[in-house]
Amino acid sequence: MTTQRKTESIPVSKADIVREYGPFNDAPDVAGVTYDGSRVWVALGTKLAAIDPKSGETTRTLTRPADAGTAFDGTHLYQIAESRIDKIDPVTGQVLKSIPAPGKGKDSGLTWAEGSLWVGQYRDRKIHQIDPETGAVKRTIESNRFVTGVTWVDGEFWHGTWEGDESELRRIDPANGAVLERLTMPPGTEVSGLESDGADLFYCGGGPRGKLRAVRRPRRATA
Repeated sequence: MTTQRKTESIPVSKADIVREYGPFNDAPDVAGVTYDGSRVWVALGTKLAAIDPKSGETTRTLTRPADAGTAFDGTHLYQIAESRIDKIDPVTGQVLKSIPAPGKGKDSGLTWAEGSLWVGQYRDRKIHQIDPETGAVKRTIESNRFVTGVTWVDGEFWHGTWEGDESELRRIDPANGAVLERLTMPPGTEVSGLESDGADLFYCGGGPRGKLRAVRRPRRATA
């Protein structure tokens, strides 16, 4: 049996929002978010849009069902579309393969790491590591909060939460789900999708407010 760390021992700080993008045309809701090394891709319900994080301009749009999490494996995009996950060529927009989503339509966040897809389950408060070829669940991490976006960066595992008027970014222990650190978002600032740029920023989907937000990633002192 696993136990959570005592609440008072968990570092808690306010999220440092450094930039906002959007709202985006004809897209009232921002769901999934991923980063391809130069552009931020956002899932906007009926399309995927690539955003230049420096200018904020939309540089590419793919017309695909995109109602939840988004991921990038270095070559391809992965997009949750209802009860499936589509593997997409980002150049042509062609769907190369589809696998079943573990939540059967109740999935939230999506990210790629360690050769696997990691899928958030919102109300189930779980994260599944799945085989990107078959959709088979390899293992499951339990959370004590609703799970939205998920991301890995430098061996750290983070997920977004969104319950009522409160949202956070949480760093958790991937072995047992224990909360290691919390970043609290301002009241009314939702977190839907979540992705790291691999360096200093998290990109957070803003749910029904139609925004994308860049949040500074906490830096830890090195020995």
